[in-house]
Amino acid sequence: MKFGNMSRIGKKEILIPAGVEVKINGVNIEVKGPKGVLTMKAVPEIAIEMKENAIYFTPKKLDLKSNALWGLTRTLVSNMIDGVTKGFEKRLEINGVGFKARTEGKKLVLDVGLSHTVDIDAPEGIEFKVEKNVIIVTGIDKGLVGQISATIRKVKPPEPYKGKGIKYTTEIIKRKLGKKAAAGA
Repeated sequence: MKFGNMSRIGKKEILIPAGVEVKINGVNIEVKGPKGVLTMKAVPEIAIEMKENAIYFTPKKLDLKSNALWGLTRTLVSNMIDGVTKGFEKRLEINGVGFKARTEGKKLVLDVGLSHTVDIDAPEGIEFKVEKNVIIVTGIDKGLVGQISATIRKVKPPEPYKGKGIKYTTEIIKRKLGKKAAAGA
């Protein structure tokens, strides 16, 4: 079985945009940009080198594990560069009578039909904004933005009958017919 040059994503170099500074120290990578600084410890199976204004990734051994980590490492570094230049954002929508969200300092307060309000603290590098019934989660770390968004959605996932709950704005909820509609059919 041949393993050489299998990762299409891993083979692509990453061009470093103007205003971004990248430091590679063995397996440690630091990316500085206009929005902040991100650091990552890469896997030792992948060699990372910087030539002029591009970053190149090559596996040290040609085996299944290195091949699997090759494209992943490249994507993680690419996301770090995108994060410090543009940032990432997730939007969640609240649906339901009396359901609302507000920010208090760095905290998001959800009132979604439970017997109590739910407070979610913003970790370092994450910001919450609320516009009418939409919660906007922004930050420079793509993984952290996604994780916090999933935590917010988990407080009150959308239900399939009336669609009440918290959902991503891009998410489509499959609706079910209620008892009355199903009985009349």
